[in-house]
Amino acid sequence: MAIEEMKVRDAFRITPSQLTDNRGRFFEAWRIGELTELSGQPFTVKQVNFSVSSRGTLRGIHGTTLPPGQAKLVTCVRGAALDVVVDLRVGSPTFGMFDTTVQEADSGIGVYLADGLGHAFLALTEDTCMNYLCSEEYVPGTMVDIQALDPAIGIPWNTTEPLVRSEKDAAAPTLSEAVALGLLPTYEQAVASYGPGHRP
Repeated sequence: MAIEEMKVRDAFRITPSQLTDNRGRFFEAWRIGELTELSGQPFTVKQVNFSVSSRGTLRGIHGTTLPPGQAKLVTCVRGAALDVVVDLRVGSPTFGMFDTTVQEADSGIGVYLADGLGHAFLALTEDTCMNYLCSEEYVPGTMVDIQALDPAIGIPWNTTEPLVRSEKDAAAPTLSEAVALGLLPTYEQAVASYGPGHRP
């Protein structure tokens, strides 16, 4: 598999090598050793989530306060999605920056997001199913919601179709509003949560 660092610091795109024969396909989605070596962050799965979305559904931007934090490895297991990582860590070298990945179930591509990063996606097909491996169990009241249509972030969703969104996501504050309200984690908090192996 190939693991590459994305434009957002501490986010990684994982592209598996697939083996095909008369039975179908096989691939390793990821290995903890390789991911830990490249990211410098241990990743232990404590919760697994799935979301199923209709075409045109926009979920996010979602993050988590620190503590407790919640690193994620996100993969599309059915359909296709435009997956987005946004740096929500105040003081980070890539604060406010984003990177995108087209995730299709057949590709097996996954995206790893460290603590403090935000995640969003747009479902490109009907019945799109996303799988989330999470480093921490969900704690009510710790989710951070940021406006996915914030022009200051400028994510190119590239759709003319009506978006399907939750009321909570539609009412989420912009990045600058979240900073002013003190809702976002700091880069220092995030780095402290990563442990001694984190790259400087």
